[in-house]
Amino acid sequence: MRSDTLTDRLALGVEQGRLPDLHAVVALRHDRVILEHYGEGEDFRLNEPLGRVRFTPDTLHDVRSITKSVVGLLYGIALADGRVPEPCEPLLRHFPEYPDLAEDPRRAALTVEHALTMTLGLEWDESAPYTSAANSEIAMELAPDRFRYILERRIVDEPGSRRSYCGGASALLARLIEKGTGQAVQEYARARLFEPLGITRFEWSTGEDGVALAASGLRLTPRDLLAVGRLVRDGGGGVVPSSWLETALRPHVRIDEGSHYGYHWYVGDTWTGGFGNGGQRIHVAPALDLVVAITAGQYNRPDQSTASVVLDEVILAGIGR
Repeated sequence: MRSDTLTDRLALGVEQGRLPDLHAVVALRHDRVILEHYGEGEDFRLNEPLGRVRFTPDTLHDVRSITKSVVGLLYGIALADGRVPEPCEPLLRHFPEYPDLAEDPRRAALTVEHALTMTLGLEWDESAPYTSAANSEIAMELAPDRFRYILERRIVDEPGSRRSYCGGASALLARLIEKGTGQAVQEYARARLFEPLGITRFEWSTGEDGVALAASGLRLTPRDLLAVGRLVRDGGGGVVPSSWLETALRPHVRIDEGSHYGYHWYVGDTWTGGFGNGGQRIHVAPALDLVVAITAGQYNRPDQSTASVVLDEVILAGIGR
């Protein structure tokens, strides 16, 4: 199917009001761009209003929780560099600054893999808006010591038994990267992931202490978001070890009937993806040789369906799959 047909489908969806707050979409199939669209709308840098933005290929955009998936890739690079612990290693062994927490046998049994799969079993709730301290991620950022805040949460599930969405897990992984490399995670990302991918411009929002927000702070252009998805499609592209991706993209824990969680990536029967609040999406479908990057502005809303409509009703329907 010709790319202009997909463009027509997208234009019709916008005209009919089925794609509210769509900011951009770039889709690649057989290494050819089959759809590229930039819109206009209200946008934010996390909770900072940016006003009405006319998006272009060069406009940086919050990717929100796709940041977590990028941290997962960085962990694999750092592991190959011998800078971070193996997934099977006890987590608290690498946070010796909290000996009191390690005295709890159940807490001492937590492993790095529990963080990678978000199966720490700790009390954590991100159901409140990301503007409220009732949200555990926001409370973590407001805490005097974010890492103690995470690690001292009450254990409510057997570790490894159930995935519970937890930005704190991403913060712990990023801290291990920083401890092992001696670099801020954003600088390690620049040298070992972004520059090898040809990504020269990005932003990574930080907390008041200057620490990068590993759960949600990354800003990329849609084309550069696509480059991350393309790397995943290509088995790491010589940047991320292929052996790490094979493990990271394996279903480790069930989320629901149609999806599992790997090492900070979502895994379906025929696809792999990264998801972010507001409608941010990386979608990789290897059998279709398809990579899609979507950005949108449906932040903190109950209905964030725009990205799914673009993917299902415009792209997948348009290519006949």
